[in-house]
Amino acid sequence: MGVEYDGTDFHGWQTQSGVRTVQATLEAAVGRVANHPVTIHSAGRTDAGVHGLEQILHFETSAARSERSWVLGTNVNLPPDVAVRWAHPVPEDFHARFSAMARHYRYQIMVRRTRSALQRSRAVWVHEALDLGCMREAASALVGEHDFSSFRAVSCQAKSPIRRIHYLDVLERDGLISLHVGANGFLHHMVRNIAGVLIAIGRQEASVDWTRELLDLRDRTLGGVTAPPQGLYFVRADYPERFALPQVEKTNPLQRLTAD
Repeated sequence: MGVEYDGTDFHGWQTQSGVRTVQATLEAAVGRVANHPVTIHSAGRTDAGVHGLEQILHFETSAARSERSWVLGTNVNLPPDVAVRWAHPVPEDFHARFSAMARHYRYQIMVRRTRSALQRSRAVWVHEALDLGCMREAASALVGEHDFSSFRAVSCQAKSPIRRIHYLDVLERDGLISLHVGANGFLHHMVRNIAGVLIAIGRQEASVDWTRELLDLRDRTLGGVTAPPQGLYFVRADYPERFALPQVEKTNPLQRLTAD
């Protein structure tokens, strides 16, 4: 399935005792349609307050339902802040997490003198102008394969800090700055830490060389502030063509938001 969700009122993706999570909410709804308990696996776990545009999940079921029935039946049993966009049968060797070849995120920053009532849970508010040229130059240093130890959470449990960023665009339209990033994988808090560093550079609080310096330091304790979660969106994950997933969100640079 491809699902979207507003992460504002969720305590993240992963099921946790006593709190509302996206995974548990979906498992309950899908289980009603399947008429048996299901365990859902996702392309990536998101933190509390983080949104999903087209999160990919899979589950095993013995129930025979049409794709339309899975979508409509699940959505009927979901709250307004989660929705299934599509459903598609996959072979047994498909795994939402381990079959993914790349993942894509977006981070949104609203730049204006006063706070926004409408965007308060959709973007991070910055009241002073940001230097886009400096942010773009600093972002370019992160593209490629690097040790991202300085950009991972201290509690990150990934075995290796090495990741390859395919692109990192800093785009702007009508006061909304969007960071678009795609990589073969991400560490815990990696995108939010990158956003925090680029915002500081855009504010002229640090030089454009700071991203290169942090890569060399390989030390999270010397890194920047982790940007707030509400600006972060899981966009989609990429899979081999043989799975023929009917994905909606685009990742082609020409189809992403273009700079003015």
